[in-house]
Amino acid sequence: MPGRLQGISLYAADPMLFDSFIEVLDWRPAFEVMGLACHIGLPEQPIAGGRNCDREARRLLGHPRRGAIFSAPARSALKATTYEEARALNDGMSAPQWATLARIAEVDSVIAPYWQRTVYEVNPELSFYQLNDDTPLRYGKHLHRGVAERRALLLRRVPNLANVLDVRVRGARRHHIVDAAACLWTARRIAGRAVNRVPEDPEWDDIGLRMEIVR
Repeated sequence: MPGRLQGISLYAADPMLFDSFIEVLDWRPAFEVMGLACHIGLPEQPIAGGRNCDREARRLLGHPRRGAIFSAPARSALKATTYEEARALNDGMSAPQWATLARIAEVDSVIAPYWQRTVYEVNPELSFYQLNDDTPLRYGKHLHRGVAERRALLLRRVPNLANVLDVRVRGARRHHIVDAAACLWTARRIAGRAVNRVPEDPEWDDIGLRMEIVR
């Protein structure tokens, strides 16, 4: 979901649909900041519980919201072509993790350390945690009450978001649009240099990528 800053106010634009991540990077005029809800920076081999940022994010969110933070897969697992192969290469993998593996592999194939001046890993649930005064939300995002809870937090901060949240996008469900709006809010915070990093002192992977989640 794109947006623009006017002074200190953020104005959201209608969601845009791209066929690939490289198209996002090549878009002109280029985006100044991108909040990407995808793992950036991967361990080479499996780590129980994932990266430090994955574990710290779960600690912040607590039960039951911590379930929104998937462990980043090992880079060695990205070559898997079947679920069974991915599980073997990653010392286990849930079905939801498998569903995101191709997207993670796509991002990892084109991302480089210099892109981290523009592209930042975010997580919608951490964005809502920040919007809610560093308090986990009460309801899951797939529940009607969860959608209402998230919309209310966003509408307090982004003036024109009400209409944008109801835009229909091919292949996207309502919680995808709400999540994208939360990532846009975090991108606005990044642009204003007002972010919190999880963890405060990040790790670096073997190809020089920071392993952190920004909120």
